[in-house]
Amino acid sequence: MKHTADKLPLQALTAVSPVDGRYADKTAALRGLLSEYALIRQRHHIEVRWLQALAAEPGLPELAPFDAASQQFLQALLDDFKLADAEAIKAIERRTNHDVKAVEYHLKAQLAAHKPLAAATEFIHFACTSEDINNLAYALMLSATRAQLIQPALQQLEQQLASMAQDYAALPMLSRTHGQTASPTTLGKEIANVVQRLRRQRRTLQAIPISGKINGAVGNYNAHVIACPDIDWLRLSQQFVEALGLDWNPYTTQIEPHDWIAEYADALSRINTILIDLSRDIWGYISLGYFRQQLVADEVGSSTMPHKVNPIDFENAEGNLGLANAMLGHLSAKLPMSRWQRDLTDSTVLRSLGSAIGHCSIGWQSLHKGLGKLAVNQTAIERDLQQSWEVLAEAVQTVMRRHGLPEPYEQLKQLTRGQGITEASLRDFISKLDLPDADKERLLALTPTSYTGLAEQLAQLLPKFT
Repeated sequence: MKHTADKLPLQALTAVSPVDGRYADKTAALRGLLSEYALIRQRHHIEVRWLQALAAEPGLPELAPFDAASQQFLQALLDDFKLADAEAIKAIERRTNHDVKAVEYHLKAQLAAHKPLAAATEFIHFACTSEDINNLAYALMLSATRAQLIQPALQQLEQQLASMAQDYAALPMLSRTHGQTASPTTLGKEIANVVQRLRRQRRTLQAIPISGKINGAVGNYNAHVIACPDIDWLRLSQQFVEALGLDWNPYTTQIEPHDWIAEYADALSRINTILIDLSRDIWGYISLGYFRQQLVADEVGSSTMPHKVNPIDFENAEGNLGLANAMLGHLSAKLPMSRWQRDLTDSTVLRSLGSAIGHCSIGWQSLHKGLGKLAVNQTAIERDLQQSWEVLAEAVQTVMRRHGLPEPYEQLKQLTRGQGITEASLRDFISKLDLPDADKERLLALTPTSYTGLAEQLAQLLPKFT
């Protein structure tokens, strides 16, 4: 088959990345937050705000303060920014081969057409380097993404899991350390473990300060001071950055060093690692029959084996979160490094933020969907417990230790290790022990189902501890 070299129109089927192709419906919310359109819109926003900040400075008499009508005009430029504006800026970029300069030229044309502001055009991008605009644009993009997409998605997962932890707090389940039968737990307690981990990392992500700078070509306000020595540029810079809702970074080279983006990426990566761990565990429990998956009438599990209902949501989550972490790892390792005062390697890497967070979002949605399709198979869980009386060896030898019986661990090891043990054989062993009657009776009454320690209590106390 001959493959055409002709350019195909961009749509879901022709997109090179599955983030904008196969999974386009799952990532639609990201388009207004992390796309190139969003980056251009934020650049445009910052350029206008910087012009307004300069006009308010008494140390710059050449730029008269804007009257109410001019302020209203500028605000309308921000409020009415549309895809067509971004396309017009891209058209300028194709001529100039410079993305930030294209925003400046576009704004100059808009102000030139509005007579009261025509004289202010040369104060657009005044004393700025492109990175002054870009670092603030990305900071606003990631701040909005954290608030509007990431935290709501993670809260949804957290609430879903917390509800499951409460619902199954008392349901005994066999543990499987190293894949082998181990001391029983409850299903709710195992899910509570995940909730606690997720909440801690989500709080860490939220606490990361999002930083910005506006200080010129190498971070020293060189052009600012030579042009306008009477302005307190440190004060204005801090005031401007903080007015955007960001933390001001006073010490930079040409670029804001991106350390906070590395922290942001690392926090997301740890969250994804926790959720990959969960996805693999749920996958395993489905394989054991502990969970059934709700059937969808028209879905096909296998092209040749019609009986199969595959755990595809958990596999999709694991795959996408793994991809996200690979990208986030590179962002974290690369972005804080720049040769001397500036190189452009960060510029191309930053453009992949949307792809990395896109894969996060796809994975989180798949996990949410998969969890919603689970139904507990209590029969399978109880069957495994009733076939695993050897897990009570821990209880018996610990009580023996308390009362000073000889070699308790070794006796139970000889009785249980590598061989099956029945309820009858274990109780026969207990009945022959020289133990106080109360302890012996408690051990004789013990079953794999009842040997769960404080698991139920811990699951029920989840709201208190988190």
